[in-house]
Amino acid sequence: MVRENIFQAAVTYDPDDPDGYRAGMRRFGPDIGASMLGGSVYELPPGQSICPYHYEHGNEEWLLVLDGAPVLRTPAGEEALAPGEVVCFKPGPDGAHKVTNRGGETLHVLMLSTTIDPAVTVYPDSDKIGVWPGDRRDNLMVRRRDGAVEYYDGE
Repeated sequence: MVRENIFQAAVTYDPDDPDGYRAGMRRFGPDIGASMLGGSVYELPPGQSICPYHYEHGNEEWLLVLDGAPVLRTPAGEEALAPGEVVCFKPGPDGAHKVTNRGGETLHVLMLSTTIDPAVTVYPDSDKIGVWPGDRRDNLMVRRRDGAVEYYDGE
């Protein structure tokens, strides 16, 4: 049995992340042998968000607050969460969410999700859609409406 202590997770930061989205992350699911669920610990400094407002098609996500009081944006609005609270984001537009740290201290959250491929994510604020079929060479991020083509285009 492989173990991971989420309270001692060594997060890493991506230097290419823009200000407002500079969150540290430790993706541990594969390291503990998970094949159907993904798990990531996020370290969120003040003023930063995990990722843009989005929802998934085909995958469910859960958020568990480990410490701090992140602000959660959903279709119903914004509200602060407390340590120990867990929230489920079901697939589709009703599960849209964004997690932001508006406090003065760094906080930590755990995200769990199913790992069904292909993964499809919609970003309503920027009108983008991302498709991740499992092979990185085929990953795609486009504007939903500007990038649309007819079914037989190019055939």
